[in-house]
Amino acid sequence: MPHILLIDDETMITDPLARALREAGFTVDVAHDGASGLEMGLKANPDLVVLDVMLPGMDGWQLCQALRRQSNVPILMLTALGEEVDRILGLELGADDYLTKPFSMRELLARIRALLRRVRLDQQPNTTEFVGGDLRLNLESRRLFKAGEALTLRYKEFELLSLLMGRRGEVVTRAELFDEVWGTDWLGDTRTLDVHIRWLREKIEADPSQPQLIQTVRGVGYRFASAQELGA
Repeated sequence: MPHILLIDDETMITDPLARALREAGFTVDVAHDGASGLEMGLKANPDLVVLDVMLPGMDGWQLCQALRRQSNVPILMLTALGEEVDRILGLELGADDYLTKPFSMRELLARIRALLRRVRLDQQPNTTEFVGGDLRLNLESRRLFKAGEALTLRYKEFELLSLLMGRRGEVVTRAELFDEVWGTDWLGDTRTLDVHIRWLREKIEADPSQPQLIQTVRGVGYRFASAQELGA
């Protein structure tokens, strides 16, 4: 369960954000000033820091610099400032992304998940293929092979399968799949996800009515079977 450190001095912001992040499956710690945020950022070893610029004492810019000197933790900065120079400053000081207030919770979740996914990919150097069972998904050629035979995938099918196989054994929520594959501004029918999953199962499962590779986690999302489950 990814661990998020939320640093913002306004409880009217941190309380609902922390609650929503926990409901989305994250562990959340909260700090309300720069000094305590820096201490927690270095001691608690979070997977990602959500950092507000306007903080009492040590501001977000200073805190970002201090964290970056001692940690590579991804930092997502929250700012009410709309000037491009302020956004550029945050990135130059070591932030990985920024979000301008006001923002939607869905947008924040999408940014967090994208940063965490980037970190996971960075920790898999030279990863050009995902393998699961008799499937081999080549990321460079965007081709799928089943028992050595090439299969044709639609664009969204490939994106879905690569996301699931890249996190095999983990549950990927429906919201995360939509944000990653269709984008945060998707306003279409949510059943399109289930249709694409059905198409994938028809291509890769031995028995699509009894799927072993892409498993449904009812009410949450989907997961690709772990190596242990597949005996590989």
